[in-house]
Amino acid sequence: MDDIRIREASVDDLETLLTFEKALIKAERPFDECIREDPVHYYDLLSFIEDDEVAVFVAEKEGRIVSSGYARSKKARTYLDHENYAYLGFMYTLPEFRGKGINLMLIESLTGWALQKGLSELRLTVYDENKPAIRAYEKAGFKKHIIEMRLRKT
Repeated sequence: MDDIRIREASVDDLETLLTFEKALIKAERPFDECIREDPVHYYDLLSFIEDDEVAVFVAEKEGRIVSSGYARSKKARTYLDHENYAYLGFMYTLPEFRGKGINLMLIESLTGWALQKGLSELRLTVYDENKPAIRAYEKAGFKKHIIEMRLRKT
């Protein structure tokens, strides 16, 4: 999409990003009964925007933010062949802009940031039942790696 521009987020984008976060939480609630009732936040978006070790990117179309994502460096487990990796999150695209390759454009920009930071391993988490998201990440080259399981005893 030639008319999509990817850029780093700024504090001026915070209101839109908070709206995206609410929509993301709403979309993920059916996949996770453990998400607390509102008000709830996944991220401290202001601190992410202000932190040099986190990259928050947005996709714009005609000046309107239509998608978001972030990457941050995380410490790898001691037994892995890399010390740190880039963790991607906050991947959200407005419904009317999905399926147009915007998520891939964001992932490419976040990958560029990660490589500049010396992070060649990229990881993200996605709910197993979120098939559209899994397909989108697979198109970007991600592969299923591990399944996290849970048990709640009452």
